[in-house]
Amino acid sequence: MKKFLDDIKKDIKFKSAGPGKKLTEEASAKAEAAQSSSRAKPNRYAPSEGSQRAGAAALARIEQHPRPKVHTSQDAIRNQVRRELEAAALTDKEKADAAEGSKVPVIDPACLSVSGVYFTCPLTGATLTKREREVHIKEAILMRFEEDAVEASVMMVHTFNKDREKVKAAVDIISKYIENICKNPTEEKYRKIKLSNKVYQEKVRCVEGSREFLEALGFTSIMLPVEGQEEEEEFLVLLEHSPDALELMKERRDRLQRGEPVRAQLDRQPQAFRASPDAQRFELPPEFYNLTAEELKKEQQQRSEIVEKSAMLRTKAMREKEEQRERRKYNYTLLRIRLPDGSLLQGTFYAWDRLPVLFAFVRESLLDAWQPFELIAPGGQKLKEAEEVALAECNLVPAALLTFAWDAAVQADIAAAGGKSPALLKPELLETIRTLS
Repeated sequence: MKKFLDDIKKDIKFKSAGPGKKLTEEASAKAEAAQSSSRAKPNRYAPSEGSQRAGAAALARIEQHPRPKVHTSQDAIRNQVRRELEAAALTDKEKADAAEGSKVPVIDPACLSVSGVYFTCPLTGATLTKREREVHIKEAILMRFEEDAVEASVMMVHTFNKDREKVKAAVDIISKYIENICKNPTEEKYRKIKLSNKVYQEKVRCVEGSREFLEALGFTSIMLPVEGQEEEEEFLVLLEHSPDALELMKERRDRLQRGEPVRAQLDRQPQAFRASPDAQRFELPPEFYNLTAEELKKEQQQRSEIVEKSAMLRTKAMREKEEQRERRKYNYTLLRIRLPDGSLLQGTFYAWDRLPVLFAFVRESLLDAWQPFELIAPGGQKLKEAEEVALAECNLVPAALLTFAWDAAVQADIAAAGGKSPALLKPELLETIRTLS
């Protein structure tokens, strides 16, 4: 028996080098106790050495096996938090892996035609990256509650919720609440909203900002008794209002109905460049692309097949379908406009922006914006300002060099009157003019 216990100790000592040190120490203590017991009272019917070894192995397994834990409410909360943190960490990792896998080949930032795609917050004027814009706008809206809770809650309803159908349903229900109050100002039942009510739960509660709007109107949370129930329930209650207050409530309802989502606006980053032979050379940052890594590889293969395809007979429908698929690869486009003096004007656009947006950008950059002008696309196609055609549909993605020309008839009239050709870009653009690298 002594030899058996010594063997157990040796085995435990060997295992103690691993993670289960604490458990094996407990097993060692039990072995010591067993040894003392065997010395105090000899066992006449001791098991065989093989049986003893088998029992010791089973004991060690039991000691090392994790015991079930009884979870308290705090344990459940901790576990829930832990699961959420792990899920968030996993999501972040998956996003990072996906982003890593979908990146366009890395280019030296110094060689890029534009450093990236940026946006402007309409509430604060801050310049933001694509990743920053949503969080920044939410924070800006929440800060508005101190100034105007009604305006902030209207923004919240229309901006925080992506499902426009759900927003419309919530706005309709809230409008009905207000309509009933205004039509029946003395009836108490119309000034109470039971929060467990099915319509409120399914149509209003699920829309962020809806409760904030009701509270901005003057509704207050109160626990009230309910007929046939022992426990009280939560209600939103509006105190009696004067006729003037009711009119104000109608005006606020109209603001809710007219509300629009607050969206960051694309920063076009207008930039002037001196005349350059590299005007047609573009190096774009990854934000311009809407491609996965696999699609990028396929695109390179497809480019090598263009010559073969061009030699094949294809119908117009086939060509249009292929061009449309090609255009969907890009979110943004970088356009340069070559001016009569050779200088360049550059701006960033959405691929689906319409031609009037492009013409407005050019006009806003000109010193004499009143004069008519033309924009000519690569290949000599004259773009028409009045046409509501997307830039992608004009084959102006992901980048293109356009040619600017003043209206010839107007220029002839100016020359006949002894006038001079107008100056081109505004001074603020000329102050920051650069040379293409």
